[in-house]
Amino acid sequence: MTVNSNKESRMYPLRFAFPILGFYILFFLLPGLSGIWYSFTDWSAFHEDINFIGLENYIRIFTSTNDYSRYIGNTVRFTVISNIVKIIPAFFLALMLNRGMKGRNVYRAILYFPSALPYLVIGLIFRSILHPGNGLLNKFLGFTGLGFLRQEWLADPGVVWGSVFAVDAWRGIGYVMTIFLAGLQAIPGEFYESADIDGAGFWRKLIHITVPMIVPSFAINLTFGLAYGLKVFDVIYVLTNGGPGRETEVLGTSVFREFSNGNYAVSSTLNTLLFVFMAILACFIVTRLNKRTVEL
Repeated sequence: MTVNSNKESRMYPLRFAFPILGFYILFFLLPGLSGIWYSFTDWSAFHEDINFIGLENYIRIFTSTNDYSRYIGNTVRFTVISNIVKIIPAFFLALMLNRGMKGRNVYRAILYFPSALPYLVIGLIFRSILHPGNGLLNKFLGFTGLGFLRQEWLADPGVVWGSVFAVDAWRGIGYVMTIFLAGLQAIPGEFYESADIDGAGFWRKLIHITVPMIVPSFAINLTFGLAYGLKVFDVIYVLTNGGPGRETEVLGTSVFREFSNGNYAVSSTLNTLLFVFMAILACFIVTRLNKRTVEL
């Protein structure tokens, strides 16, 4: 009777999960596998037949003059830099707001608030602020006597990436900070008390206690940041639409553009490459960080 009861208690969650599993297979797994299949075909809006063509789409992406390789490079560039400009400031903000600062809950809410806003709203606001003619930023610089700093923030290839990274960091730092705060608050206070007794300063405690103890938080932020960076679309599309002159075109906007132009197979190929990049890099980062966590 006890064995049957235990068996029933183990089987119930499995039965309960079947509908969700079916939903996932039907609406997520099968469409994903279909997209991979279509990447090996000539599917497009210009003819009705769909023929298997093997690796021609992949060869076209890496050898054509359509700058697909450049878009892949832009995606990697955005992924690396966006993580740097968010994770490092967010970590030190979390240290500041973890303990002891008066009104820290208010500051936490203020910093987190941009993360709750949709990118459509953020994009429209900052496109207005960064407008070269009547944008608030250039007007402010002129009003304060700093007119020489005015730029075409979203139209000049030399500064457009800086504008994109700044807007992305403004939205994302609070979210990353929140994850670090969760990790910091899980560290037992006794560790710091013992370090204080031994005369350890801020940097010694940071290096020997804080950083090793929040490696999982770094792993979470890096994994989320990697996934976000590689599939970035909204912030680029809303702010620059890949411009000026395809300067900020990434894989996400290229997939959208190719699909809109009727090149469905090429779009599926770019999406498949994006999936492969995400899977490989995410597995590498998570494996390395988990190994580091075990060593510590």
